[in-house]
Amino acid sequence: MKSEPGCYSIDDLARDKSTFWDGVRNYQARNYMRDDMKVGDLVLFYHSNADPTGVAGLARVAAKAYPDHTALDPKNDHYDPKSTLEEPIWMMVDVAFAEKFGEVVTLTELKSRPELDGMMVIQRGSRLSVQPVEEKHFKQVVAMAQRNSPKGKKKPTS
Repeated sequence: MKSEPGCYSIDDLARDKSTFWDGVRNYQARNYMRDDMKVGDLVLFYHSNADPTGVAGLARVAAKAYPDHTALDPKNDHYDPKSTLEEPIWMMVDVAFAEKFGEVVTLTELKSRPELDGMMVIQRGSRLSVQPVEEKHFKQVVAMAQRNSPKGKKKPTS
């Protein structure tokens, strides 16, 4: 899951403990949330448009997808007049804080690892805010975060 830290960061999620992940306005990203995310799944929390850009920590899916109420509010930046209570177009999930990495696993680091070939976030032109991650790639990124951590080797919070 990608977020610009100026909008919502891993530190914001750590402070809030949990939040709803609203404002996804791409059908493919919506479908990933709606169809593939299950309660309890760990997700990589990615800071986009940041310095550095990369994976900043982990979150956990805390509620399955449900209609995004921000699409119904004309005063909200995420308003969509085509979405209705009867036929919601957009979905969101709740996520809970799991872990902040000691250091961001940068996009440059991700791109430098041949074992991450095929990972959607490192593919040219991939801009979806919600993307699937293969288990082998997820484990590799977590291992990279543990190696980068100034605190030493640490397992992600379960």
